This record gives sequence, C-alpha cells and structure tokens, in this order.
Amino acid sequence: MPAETRADASSSSVGNEQILELLHELLRRSHLTTPSELPLVVADQAQSIGARDVVLYLIDYEQVALVPMSGDAAGTPLSVAGTIAGRAFSSISILRSQGDVPGQERLYLPLLDGTERLGVIGMSFAEGALSAPLVTACERYAHLVAMLIVTKRAYGDSFEVIRRRQQMTIASELVWALAPPLVFATDGLTLACMLEPCYDNGGDTLDYAIDGRVLHVGVFDAMGHGLAAAGVAAFALSAYRYSRRNGSDLLETHAAMHEAVGRQFPDRRFVTALIAQLELDSGRLRWISAGHPPPLVIRGGRRAHELKTTPVPPLGVESPTGPPAVATDALEPGDLLLLYTDGLSEVRDPDGVMFTIERLSEFIEREAAAGQTAPETLRRLRHAVVGGEATALRDDATAVLLEWRGGREADLMPQTVL
Repeated sequence: MPAETRADASSSSVGNEQILELLHELLRRSHLTTPSELPLVVADQAQSIGARDVVLYLIDYEQVALVPMSGDAAGTPLSVAGTIAGRAFSSISILRSQGDVPGQERLYLPLLDGTERLGVIGMSFAEGALSAPLVTACERYAHLVAMLIVTKRAYGDSFEVIRRRQQMTIASELVWALAPPLVFATDGLTLACMLEPCYDNGGDTLDYAIDGRVLHVGVFDAMGHGLAAAGVAAFALSAYRYSRRNGSDLLETHAAMHEAVGRQFPDRRFVTALIAQLELDSGRLRWISAGHPPPLVIRGGRRAHELKTTPVPPLGVESPTGPPAVATDALEPGDLLLLYTDGLSEVRDPDGVMFTIERLSEFIEREAAAGQTAPETLRRLRHAVVGGEATALRDDATAVLLEWRGGREADLMPQTVL
C-alpha cells in the first residue's frame, strides 16, 4: 500500500498510541531543529496522521493578519477579519471547511502557548477522515507546536521577522525584548496586554508576574519618545523586577525604583508608574500611583469607575509630601480591571476630539457585553485606536486588562469544532 494511502487510512481510526507517537516523534526531531526548519518538520511529521498541506500562520504585530511560514501559501497573509483561519484565531476555535482540492477538508486550529495566541495551523485531510479522535490528535499537536515555536524563537530571527510588516525602531526593539507574554490565564484570572504603536513604541512598557496566588503588575510611561525614553522605561522596568524578585513590598519597590531612576538619570528624566498587587483568592487589590492615570474597573459589564488614590510625583521626581500611600480596594467576581497609560485616552480623531476615558470605558463595556475575551477585547481596541481610519495615535498607548473570577478562563482554550 502506498505511503499516502496508508496515512489516509490510519487517520480515520487514530488512537491514543498514535497520538503519543505523533507527539513523541515531533519532540525527538525538534532537538536538532533550527527555528527556520521547524515548520517543515511539523508538516512532515503530521503526515503520519494523514495531514496534507500543513501551514503554520503567525499573527503579525498589528494583530490583523496571519502570516504563513511554509507551504504553497507562503507569503500570502490571511486577514483575521473575514477568513476561516482568522475566525479560528479570534474565537480560539477549531474550525473546518471545504479544502482547496476536491475530496479534502481543511482544519484550522489556534496555536496557543498556554493561553497566548501565536497564530493558527492549517491542515488538510481526506473528506470524511476527521473523526473526533483525529481532531483531538490535531489539537494536541497544535499545542505542542506552539510551545516549540516559543522555545525555538530564542535561537533565531525567523519567527520574529515574519511577524513584522513594517520596520521596527531601535526603541521598540528594546521595549519588546523586555515585554512579558501578552496573554496569561489561570484559575480566577485572565490577563491581556497591549503595547502600541507596535513598531514605534518608545517610552511605554509593562510587566507582570504570578507568584503563588498573587499577581504583581506594573505599567510605566517614560518622559519623551524614542530611544532615550525607551532606555529610561527599560531601566525602571529592570528596577521593578529586581526589587520584586528580592521580595520587597510595594512601598519598598517604589522607593527602590524612584532612587534608581533619580540616580541614573539626573537630567530630570522621569517615569510615571502604577504598580499593583492582586490577591487572586480574595480579590484584594493594593496599588501605588506615581503620577499615573488611576485604574479603571468595569463592573457587571456595564458600569465603570476609576479607583481613586492620591498619587505621588513620577519616579525620579522628589515628592514634597514624602512616601506614597498604598491604596486598597476589593474587586468583585467578574470585575474587569484596566491599567493604562495616558496615550490611550488621548487618542484624537481627525477633528481633534479625544478618545477620552469615557469612550474607552464604553468600548470595553460593549465588548464585555458581547462576550469577548480580554485578549480579543484589546485586539479590537488596538484596531479602533490605531488601525482605524477615524483615529490617530499621537503618543504611546499601553494597557493591561484583567478579569478576576469571571469564570471564563476556559474560553481561552480551543473551543468546539464547527
């Protein structure tokens, strides 16, 4: 029996042993695989379960197009809006469609590193071969492929370069090199981040860490724009991590960051900052604002309010009133919490009208009411304030959107095949 016929025949009755062999062989072959070779190895290994025309698509930095890395479609991006592959990405769903070749079906699966959306993988099978066990095998395979992409991208530039549709500034190179993954979820928490403009961000940055059942999160905005501002922001971020990893509390962390920025940049450069801790079990929120916009809470998907506190001056600027106060509040189950830099609320339309915090709140409320996840909400917000023709981003815009105990963490995992 020809190899192709054997593969197609076996795909209809794939079992646990075959799934295990599929994953085992990909892991074995990946040890000596370079980043640029990984898509070819992934496609070749998938033939063992009958897959054909296997293509990896990575989401671009603008999060509007899926860029193929291999196969006959290489070089032709697929729009997130209006394509089946794009719908698989945005809805985190496993979708099937008629194949390009008669007698075939096409399967699109999200590539997820945990819950962070890297792109999708497209695979074709003989018509009628897509049984439930085979789809399960493909989902496990896509998960492993996503983790390998994250691992291998540290060793080369191929994954990074293909996501870029414009040239990135040196300042943005620095900002992105320090950025954590933009999506994370665990029991009781969903978190998503946005850094814009993605190719020319030169002063905003963010960070977070989950230690035990405590979320540490910070948003920073350095004075100015470009490489000098990015350098100050990167330094503040490094000081934040250094202090946090030494077990310092919020007051100690603020003091260490303030002293570090002031000493390293005595030329009056400064950084606004908001650093916070959220207890995942109780919802207790504690934060310090150093000249930064206050956090915004969207409660019940329809009512937004700012969390008030008395901010101290930015990092690097002496405070006449002494150390900051640590503000406290209690989130309620299902609350959305938005941390952001002022560039997001100061977007202006062609008539010069600002986006405003009120319009920002309304946008998130609408997306929450429509059932959108936090990552998809920020992707749509990015398109509204950066990609839309009616708006213009005049400053860096950074945001962290988290949902506490909303019970929707599973929505960031692959959904039902349609």
